[in-house]
Amino acid sequence: MSPTPVAVVIDPGDDAIHTHTALAAHHPPSGRITLHPGPGSTSETGLAHDLLAALGKPPLLPGSFPAGRQPAWEAATAWITALPVTRLTVLRAHRLTARRTMRLLQLRALTGIHLTLVCHRPHLPAALHQALQTADYATTADFQAARRHYYGTTAPVPSPADESARPADRWLTLPVLDRLISYDSPAPSTAPCTPPPITFRHRPPPTPLTEQTAREAARRLAAVTAHPRLAAALAAALFTGASFQQLATARPGDYDDAAATLALHDRARYTDGCASHRVPPWARAFLKAAVCFARLAPGQDQHLPAGPHDRTHLLRVAEAARMRPTQPPVGQRTGPVGRIQWDWRERKEAQCYDTMLTRHQLPPSS
Repeated sequence: MSPTPVAVVIDPGDDAIHTHTALAAHHPPSGRITLHPGPGSTSETGLAHDLLAALGKPPLLPGSFPAGRQPAWEAATAWITALPVTRLTVLRAHRLTARRTMRLLQLRALTGIHLTLVCHRPHLPAALHQALQTADYATTADFQAARRHYYGTTAPVPSPADESARPADRWLTLPVLDRLISYDSPAPSTAPCTPPPITFRHRPPPTPLTEQTAREAARRLAAVTAHPRLAAALAAALFTGASFQQLATARPGDYDDAAATLALHDRARYTDGCASHRVPPWARAFLKAAVCFARLAPGQDQHLPAGPHDRTHLLRVAEAARMRPTQPPVGQRTGPVGRIQWDWRERKEAQCYDTMLTRHQLPPSS
């Protein structure tokens, strides 16, 4: 299905009502985002960062990338593909260079998003006119028609009254993360593998998050990083209880969007072997974004949702989202005050195992 024609709104008098109405229409949960590009920048990457910020995400992606180029456009495209965002309004479009306009047109072609460009001038500038020659577009100077483009058919949705009252600095202590830093070493499958549903034989199944905790975790993940893979890795940890090493065995083909399953591999059977996990509804957008990101950024390694070099970045994302595993009692804490201990439960179990072995060792023969 081809995208709808680009809507070009002509605002010859730079009337504040256009800007105010377009900004008021911004509501990502309803599928609408309004992009107000930062002044003084003509770079394509800067526009992608503005777009990520409009999506409610930090504009910078953590980690190192091939040739030092951040895949910001790929990340923005992946999020728009995965989220229910269907309309993008760009203010100050008369300031766009031809290359920045082409980037927006490519985004529209990849995602099918309805694109509205607001030109606050009586006529299209040459750069904008040149770029639009490659696309199907229609112009309007009528305010009511412009408003319909800003809002679409959805009515404004007020923000929940308690949204600003959330204690954003409150830690979520989640036992499901107790094994994220684990000593197991599962290996990925080198041959095609369609594993059966998970049967927890060697470890207890993770306790599902309550609806309220899942909603809060998803909200924090959506806001704390623009990196689709890191967000997907932490989301996957929250419903699988898997270690970071096992999360790193997944590849893009291991997420089945239609069946809503994620396959993790373990050929050596350190845990429960290769198995598929049911992906809860709240986590599906994160996995879908990660798959899209892997397809758009082929220069990245093809791990899904995380690669071996992502561990430190993943832990920093979790801490930025104020999520942590079970922490030791005050009297048993080691290290600097305030530092999260990610492997406390794992070390405690290892110490218990060592103690048990010592007790059962035969005394030395005389």
